[in-house]
Amino acid sequence: MSATPKPLNRLKQAWRDKRPTFGAIATIPSIQTVRIMAQSLDWIIVDLEHGPIDLSTAHAMITATAGTPCVPLVRIAANEPHLAKAPMDLGALGINFPMISSRADAEKAVRSVRYPPVGDRLWGPFHAPFHWNVSMAEYMATADDDMICMVTIEHVEAVERIDEIMATPGIDIAVIGPGDLATSINKRGQLDDPAVKSLIARAEAGIVKSGVPIGGAARSAEQANAMIDRGYLALALGFDWSLFQRGIAASFEGIRR
Repeated sequence: MSATPKPLNRLKQAWRDKRPTFGAIATIPSIQTVRIMAQSLDWIIVDLEHGPIDLSTAHAMITATAGTPCVPLVRIAANEPHLAKAPMDLGALGINFPMISSRADAEKAVRSVRYPPVGDRLWGPFHAPFHWNVSMAEYMATADDDMICMVTIEHVEAVERIDEIMATPGIDIAVIGPGDLATSINKRGQLDDPAVKSLIARAEAGIVKSGVPIGGAARSAEQANAMIDRGYLALALGFDWSLFQRGIAASFEGIRR
C-alpha cells in the first residue's frame, strides 16, 4: 500500500494548532528582497493587485522562496478565476482574493482554487511540482487540500453580510483590509476613527464566530500582540517598502545629524 502523500502547505496545520503565523506583502518586483524576507517569515504575498509585478517576475519571486520555510501566496487584482489560475500553476500555495462582499463572491473564490468536482480550477500545473520538488502525481494528490483560499473583507457591504460570507464552505482564512474598509465609509486613511474601528470589530466578530482563521495587518508589536490575543492567526507585519522604511528609520536612531 502506498503512503499517504504529505501535504506541501504547513500553514493550514499551524492554523489548526492555533499558532500565529507572520508574513509580509511583496510589492517590489525583486527576487532578492523576497529571498531575504523568506528567511524570517512564514508566508509572503506576492502582490499582483497594487504592485508593478508581472507573471514572469511573480514566478521568479515565488521560486525565490524555495528551500525556506516560507509559503508563497499571491494577491490577484480581482476575484476572477483566470487571474488565480497561473499563479497556482507557477507554485503559489494560496490566492488572496480582494473585495469579497457577498456569499456569491466567496463561492466564486473557493471554486477558483480547487479542481472539479468541488471547484472549477483548470488543469495545467506545469511548473508548480518543480518548485515543491514533487512529481506531478504527488502535486495533484494534495493540490485541493494544500491550496489556500484567502478572502479579504474590505468593504462596508462585506461587514453587513459577514455571516453569509463566512458560512461559505472552503474559505481557509479571512483577512480584514482596514484601509479599504475605511475608504468604503469615506474615512480614507483614518484607521483610528471610531466608525472605522467599529467596522473592523464587527468584521472580527463575524470571522471569529465562524471558526475560520482570521488574518490582518499589524503596524506595531503592541498591535500584533493585541490581535493575537483576539485570535488572529495570520499577521502581516508590513509591505516590503514599509519594512525597508522602518529599518532605515531605526538605523538613524541615536545618530547626531
